[in-house]
Amino acid sequence: MNIELLVSKAKQVCDNRGARFTPIREKVFRLLASKQGGVGAYDLLEELKLTEAAAKPATVYRALDFLSELGFIHKIESTNAFMLCHHFDHTHPVQLLICDSCGNVQELHSNTISHELNNLAAETGFVVTEQTIEAHGRCEKCKD
Repeated sequence: MNIELLVSKAKQVCDNRGARFTPIREKVFRLLASKQGGVGAYDLLEELKLTEAAAKPATVYRALDFLSELGFIHKIESTNAFMLCHHFDHTHPVQLLICDSCGNVQELHSNTISHELNNLAAETGFVVTEQTIEAHGRCEKCKD
């Protein structure tokens, strides 16, 4: 998807929610929008320092926290990385297919998987408030 279109959409979401899309937040958003897979916070910091020499780890982590709170990004827990969500205008179940070979991450949205997990959890009295399912393997390009 076009990065400028994503930025415009993100700004609109921020305006609608009364949130500030600061220049630093926008730069981190743009960095994530330009990547195919997950990106670590320190890799983002090194790229951010190219235009923001004074950037520190806290700068990136604050921006990532903001982007996460608004649903703009997903954290890939198993690799401690972050990726842009291209569907941030609505909440949705998330399943991530993570290629262990090239690092590409594909985002899926299966309501069937989400409902099954919620139903199984409910049978034990557990209420799921947030779910991201991660699956590791090899993508189509790397499977051979």
